[in-house]
Amino acid sequence: MRRIPLVVVALIATAACGRYVDYTPTSGQPGKDMVWVPTPEDTVEMMLNLANVTATDYVIDLGSGDGRFIIAAARRGARALGIEYNGDLVRLSRERARQAGVSRRAQFREADIFKTDFSQATVLTLFMLPDLMLKIRPQILAMRPGTRVVSNTFEIGGDEFGHEEPAWEPDETQRVTTDCASWCVGHLWIVPARVDGAWNLHGTTVTLTQQFQMLSGTMGPTPVTGRVRGTSVTLFVGSRTYSGALSPDGTTLSGVDFTATRTR
Repeated sequence: MRRIPLVVVALIATAACGRYVDYTPTSGQPGKDMVWVPTPEDTVEMMLNLANVTATDYVIDLGSGDGRFIIAAARRGARALGIEYNGDLVRLSRERARQAGVSRRAQFREADIFKTDFSQATVLTLFMLPDLMLKIRPQILAMRPGTRVVSNTFEIGGDEFGHEEPAWEPDETQRVTTDCASWCVGHLWIVPARVDGAWNLHGTTVTLTQQFQMLSGTMGPTPVTGRVRGTSVTLFVGSRTYSGALSPDGTTLSGVDFTATRTR
């Protein structure tokens, strides 16, 4: 009888238990909608810091590759889910999460990101070209106000790649300050509540038009500009600034010294 080396037996047994993955991805390898390029670890940490990820969060990474975002988020105590089309990368990610000791918090699903419901995330991480992000932008904007969205390098739409759709400008942008050759920039968006429409503010009609987080309009004859960050709203009316929060039902905007009620 031919003897099989013990190391081979161990590898076979480990693979059978799903704990050994003989697969090494290559940067630039093609996928269904994009190529796989790993995000530098420093950029991963910077982006999670930019989104202020904590143990209370549920992080979803669209196109999770080898799982580094999800594993890093799970190390912070967050629940995290990676959506990845490539089954080999999913199995590799699960093994890396096991080795990191975060399998209970870091989950991976073999699925198409364009056919996946990610609406429950409190933080969404992305590394894809603007045209692909543009496809899911309506889903992102429909997420709960206050959801944080962070992207490696690329912005969501805009004219960078000749898109006619208006750009959704980031709320914040940061760059890795250590030695970083490429993929060193993170962009943050805070999903804004919908506040466009007409409001009654102390007997005066305020009419607001909204494009993503930016507001414009009038208060009586006076021009209004403003900004939405989650459910927080700031309005600039002449020399006066109104800062308040939108009620859960979206009908009332309240600040320290004012209350506005939606009329339509």
